[in-house]
Amino acid sequence: MSESRGEVRLGGGDVCSANHAGWLSTPLRRLLHNPDRILRGLLQAGDTAVDFGCGPGFFTLPMAKMVGPGGRVVAVDLQAEMLERLKVRAERAGLAARIRLHQCAADTIGEVEPADFALAFFMVHEVPDAEHFLREAHGALKEGGRLLLVEPKGHVSAEAYRRTEDVASGLGLKPLCRPRVRGSRATLFARA
Repeated sequence: MSESRGEVRLGGGDVCSANHAGWLSTPLRRLLHNPDRILRGLLQAGDTAVDFGCGPGFFTLPMAKMVGPGGRVVAVDLQAEMLERLKVRAERAGLAARIRLHQCAADTIGEVEPADFALAFFMVHEVPDAEHFLREAHGALKEGGRLLLVEPKGHVSAEAYRRTEDVASGLGLKPLCRPRVRGSRATLFARA
């Protein structure tokens, strides 16, 4: 989301380059945004999950552990370089069999299997059309499936985030709670 001339617009920010992928999975980031703490209770063994804007797999790998051998994580990213880095990390961790890599286009997610849970962490402000993305994210969820939306306070104002929540609600995503995530605005939604 971005703001210009007093107008709030959903989406349209710059995509985090694969050149910054190293920073996206450092121990320092784990201290700030511990995936196990953030995702606790949101995934179960056997679930199908989607990690939108997965990058090098900072959340994907912990999600794959949580869903267990009977579950699956669809790792979605625009950049082939990010998916390649994730593939290497998943193979090293012995989790590659639980993860399906999916390269999306700039204007569409494409086909993903229906999910019990989806994560959109620090990425909605980067998509060209946030409303379109949220519509597709809604469609990627099973009935009752949940979406955790997290945006950085440094990039997304309170008003812009509220507008994103309103759009998501208008598309049939019911806000359940606002989890606390350091330096972020976050909402857990359920597909009604």
